[in-house]
This record gives sequence, structure tokens and C-alpha cells, in this order.
Amino acid sequence: MSFDKPLHVAVLMGGWANERQVSLTSGAGVADALESRGHRVTRIDMGRDVALKLHEAKPDVVFNALHGVPGEDGTVQGMLDLMGLAYTHSGLATSVIAIDKQLTKQALVPHGIPMPGGRIVTRDELYQRDPLPRPYVLKPVNEGSSVGVAIVTENSNVGNPISPDANGPWQEFAELLAEPFIKGRELTAAVLDGPDGPRALGVTELVVKNGFYDYENKYTEGRTEHVFPAKLPAEITALCEAYALKAHQVLGCHGTSRTDFRWDEEAGEDGLFVLETNTQPGMTPLSLVPEQAAGCGISYADLVEMLCAEGLRVHALKKGGSGGAADPA
Repeated sequence: MSFDKPLHVAVLMGGWANERQVSLTSGAGVADALESRGHRVTRIDMGRDVALKLHEAKPDVVFNALHGVPGEDGTVQGMLDLMGLAYTHSGLATSVIAIDKQLTKQALVPHGIPMPGGRIVTRDELYQRDPLPRPYVLKPVNEGSSVGVAIVTENSNVGNPISPDANGPWQEFAELLAEPFIKGRELTAAVLDGPDGPRALGVTELVVKNGFYDYENKYTEGRTEHVFPAKLPAEITALCEAYALKAHQVLGCHGTSRTDFRWDEEAGEDGLFVLETNTQPGMTPLSLVPEQAAGCGISYADLVEMLCAEGLRVHALKKGGSGGAADPA
């Protein structure tokens, strides 16, 4: 990736979400990669004065390395739109929908993308009765990185019905999404925008050594094996890539996205379900999008520059112009 001139990139990271530490790691990696390519970088650990810092920095493009709320839910995207700044990853409307697992279902299922059923429940309902037959999954409606996910089984040490004193996401979140538990294998497929449009990078299987692919197993080295490319029947690989690409397009994602699946191999193609689409995938050493990109011959620094270029391209389209001297050559 080459540019007419080196960029000035503000890397937005940190913040106050549950995923703060992951975001700081992602942001540091992104900033280092940009500096290695000769770009000027302003590192911003997001606080309440973020708009002032961005106004003072006057970057060519903002690399959004935030995860969770408010960096992934449309809040920061709306602020950047109001400020007239170019930024990486998806825009306001896409972010609002994709962070909300129930809204994502409403957007994707009508387009033929299979997702588990389920419904929103309050913690008071959980304390009275199970919302679904066990086993079932409880997860926050608008958190990422498997924050606050619990699998409730017949043998769960939470009581039946769930006890208010039992440890679980019901103690932190007033509302949760209850879904049927899909047994089987954990898969994920990334999509990356490029000069020729979006393309799926492949499918990774996540083999967790103990438990399931929760926050700790995602970001603790050695707890999860990443098998890329996943050892799957060709038709399942193709279906994962097709669903990931369609989700990216239906939701209106930009830059990159990652769609997560569960696959019950006993049911064949009918056993494949999309769990969610992540519009702000991590950029840490253990993150899946950089790993899949590397498997396709795209280095980490190349990936970061591609995301910046896409952010500039989208911004230029919004303005109805060519994007100026900072456009990729």
C-alpha cells in the first residue's frame, strides 16, 4: 500500500469499556505498525475530552481501535461524523445495529442468514423461571468479546431457577439475550475490504482447551488453539465465507468485519449458525483478523494501511470528492 504522502493518523484506543485493556493492546500494535511505515501517529487514550484532543491533532484519518461501548456502538462514529473526520471501520448506522445482537438478527435473518432463536429477558424473569429449556446461553445484548456470556446447563451451579446470589452476567446486566445452546465447533470468518471490494479471508476453528470461547480464553495465550484454515468439508467453508460476506454487505460494514459461527457437524449445512458480526475486530497478537490476513499474504502493517485507505475512501465518498492528496495511490 502506497500513499501520495505519509499520513497523520490518530489512533483512538482504551476508553472505559470492559474491553479497555484489549483496546490498548490493539491500539499500540496499530500505532507501532503505522510508525514503521513512516506515518505520523498521535496516540489517544480516549477520555471525555476526546473531541478536543482530535480537534487539536487534526489527523488525516482516525484509526478506531476501540472495542465495546462507546467506540463500537455508533457513539464515537457519530462524533467523528459531526467533526468531519475520516475514520476506519464501520459507520454510525452499521455500528448501532451490529453491536446489538437482537437488531443484528432482525437485519440478517430475513436475508437467509441462519441465527439462533431466542429472546430478551430481564434478570427478574431469570430468578423466577428458565426462559428456554436447558442448555441455553445468556449474553449481554450489546457487549463484544464474549463479555458476560454464560451457558446454563442442567448441572450448572446457579440453581434452578437461577439464584440472585449465583455468579453470572445477571448480576451485571439488567437485560440479557437468551438463546438455545448450539453444540459443536466454534468457527469464525473475517471479511476485508480492498480495491476490488470485500472478500472473505477464510475460516478459523477455535479449539478451546477448557470451557468455551469466553473473554479469558480469547485473550489469554495458550488457552485456545487457532486452526487456520479450519479443517472442514469444502461446502461448510464455502458457506461460512458466503454468510460472512453477506453479513458484511447487509449490515453495511466497512474496512473489516468478523462473523462468528457454531457448527453442529452432525446436522451438516443445517447445523451452521451465525452468532454475531463484529465490526471492530481486535488487532492484538492473539486476534483473528490479523492472523487470517497473514495467512492470505497480508502483513499486519499492510492490513493497518488498508484499513486507513478504506476509511479515507469512504470519507471521500461522503464528501462527494476525490479525497485529496492523502488518497492511496
